[in-house]
Amino acid sequence: MFTGIIEGIGVVLGIRPRQEGVELEIRPEFILHDPRIGESIAINGVCLTATRISTTSFSADVSPETLSRSNLGSLKKGDTVNIERALLPTDRLGGHFVSGHIDCTGEIIGKHRTGAFTIFTIAIPLSYGKYIIEKGSITVDGMSLTVNQVSNDRARCVFSVAVIPHTASVTTMGKRALGDAVNIEVDLLGKYIEKLLDSGRDTPAREAPISLDFLRRHGYS
Repeated sequence: MFTGIIEGIGVVLGIRPRQEGVELEIRPEFILHDPRIGESIAINGVCLTATRISTTSFSADVSPETLSRSNLGSLKKGDTVNIERALLPTDRLGGHFVSGHIDCTGEIIGKHRTGAFTIFTIAIPLSYGKYIIEKGSITVDGMSLTVNQVSNDRARCVFSVAVIPHTASVTTMGKRALGDAVNIEVDLLGKYIEKLLDSGRDTPAREAPISLDFLRRHGYS
């Protein structure tokens, strides 16, 4: 579990084929205190497992599914990535609950400055638009951001987010350009609520979920 608060930038040192996936080697541009093999590390918002650790870098395997659902498949040697280590029970929850499981990629279709802030407009597949609400949380390349505006058309969902100067300077977002693909994870709570509502509709009448009427019929008032 993560919060979407990026700890720092990493540089891709190597990309090695590994069966149908790849092994990424990344050098953090900040001090990675007490790294451990087997720990979860989010790279551009993708939860990966550290498999090898050296004094200057760490490596992680990326599965074919992850390559197909995220922008990690387009990384090249020398590219920079956002890094966040897994949440500790004692940490402040500065962003929102982020699983590190990417739903889709989005395309940056707009970028402009408003004072010191940079406004990004991002388009994603329409099927994910139902999970995005104005002033709600969304994860873009691992960053917890607030949705400014959102709209749907027949083909896609389009939303905008504002990036503050600090975030732009310490993450990859400051270098993002029109046409770039970014990893998107929608709010986890929305997906669970949808699943619960759908399962309730599919429940036969004789197995209906507990309601006030059910409790009254069984002696509770």
